[in-house]
Amino acid sequence: MGKTPADSALWDTVITPKANVLAVGWKELWRYRDMFLLYVLRAFRVAYKQTILGPLWFLITPVLSVIVYVAVFGGIANIPTDGIPPVLFYLLGISLWGYFASCLSSTSNSFVTNAEIYGKVYFPRIIMPLVAVTVNMLSLAIQLGIFLAFYIYYIATGSEVTIHWQIVLFPLLILILALFAVGVGMIVSSFTTKYRDLQIVFGKVISLWVYITPVIYPMSMVTNPNLHLAMSLNPVTPIIEAAKYSLLGAGEFSWAWLGYSLVMTLITLFIGMIIFNKVQKSFMDTV
Repeated sequence: MGKTPADSALWDTVITPKANVLAVGWKELWRYRDMFLLYVLRAFRVAYKQTILGPLWFLITPVLSVIVYVAVFGGIANIPTDGIPPVLFYLLGISLWGYFASCLSSTSNSFVTNAEIYGKVYFPRIIMPLVAVTVNMLSLAIQLGIFLAFYIYYIATGSEVTIHWQIVLFPLLILILALFAVGVGMIVSSFTTKYRDLQIVFGKVISLWVYITPVIYPMSMVTNPNLHLAMSLNPVTPIIEAAKYSLLGAGEFSWAWLGYSLVMTLITLFIGMIIFNKVQKSFMDTV
């Protein structure tokens, strides 16, 4: 419903659904930047509220995971790490995958989790997925700080860790990973407003997705050409492999496959934006 002269006399602002399902509303997002920052700080504080160790869990969780991975996959299963110190191999993989999985989980639940506040006050709905990505980015920064500490230690002790010039692409790899998670998350979130079963199903999908991504094993182990191709079609695989190659000197770096991940990310984000903007107009009637 459009704004009439009578409306102008009564209201300062009239909120109407966006006609363009591709509209992001950058000016509107900028107006709500204070709210965005407040929600980022709130989410960071609430994450480990009423815990004894608080933010230290951002450090403890990846360290414990690395210990288990080194003991089980390295010590018992004897899975190779392409000559890279297992701690560095697993810590980098865990950090990147953990960031992707956390962004995916948070974004895919954004409509259902924030239904109450969505029903009380208006603000750009896309703020919540962006908050999830930013909060998880803080967690990733802490974990990469741990990785850097071990990285310096192993280099100082003479371990063979090769750095390639592609390390300059590392921020871009993180960005692609985040955008792909947001795109998939927005698609899933849009459907879970009506079909709650998808929350359970998608939770299982995330837990299984890690096994078709070279996080706990190198791609060099996948010798079957068909299986290697199938795993490479997973958009996360080229990103993880490129990160390992640039920082550790292991893994496979391919401009073609990295371009494939970027294209898939943009397509997924495009579809996610369309569905998200379309559903947000009426999701309060079904959530």
